Amino acid sequence: MKISADVKAFEARIGHHFDRPELLLRALTHGSASTPARGDNQRLEFLGDRVLGLVMAETLLEQDTGAAEGQLAPRFNALVRKEACAEVAREIDLGAVLKLGRSEMLSGGRRKQALLGDAMEAVIAAVYEDAGLDVAKDMILRLWGDRVSNVAEDARDPKTALQEWAQARGEKPPSYTETARSGPDHAPVFTIAVRLEDGEAAEASASTKRQAEQEAARALLSRVEGRT
Repeated sequence: MKISADVKAFEARIGHHFDRPELLLRALTHGSASTPARGDNQRLEFLGDRVLGLVMAETLLEQDTGAAEGQLAPRFNALVRKEACAEVAREIDLGAVLKLGRSEMLSGGRRKQALLGDAMEAVIAAVYEDAGLDVAKDMILRLWGDRVSNVAEDARDPKTALQEWAQARGEKPPSYTETARSGPDHAPVFTIAVRLEDGEAAEASASTKRQAEQEAARALLSRVEGRT
């Protein structure tokens, strides 16, 4: 089966040449562009989520042999969550080769976090089906890069940490307020402000309210911890 030049370039970006390119083409096909001859990537997404989970669970156990389950769980979640998959997908420009229906293309589907995250999981499954677990693991760890070695710090929940910081000083929990929303409906940008009882505040913007809250909390926590 022949594949287009842009898909060949994508193979180079992920570092794997497919013996069965039809697997990759299916992984890149969203439901809005599926046909009777070529199915969508939902089944591969299901499998890829499990392959990613196994690889990250094994890697975390190898990386920190003394960590308890309670320490490993948030690290694992940080590495396999949809946001992390979408970040990796953006870095390898997966959106450029996604096969989308007209409606999804017009609504900015190539930039949507959910679509990118799902497609990244499907690509993982395609590599696994094409070449086995070891090759899939090598690709995952190469693409995730420093996220794996830095996950112990990155997995720290800024909102929880900020609340604990405030409560330890007898203050009320921080408050979060949406101060702005911009962008089109299919790709909104939320701006969230977080404020402590003493008036200290910070603000951040992101594509989801949850992420904006986390980033605002991270900024404020860094400021107040540096002050003490």
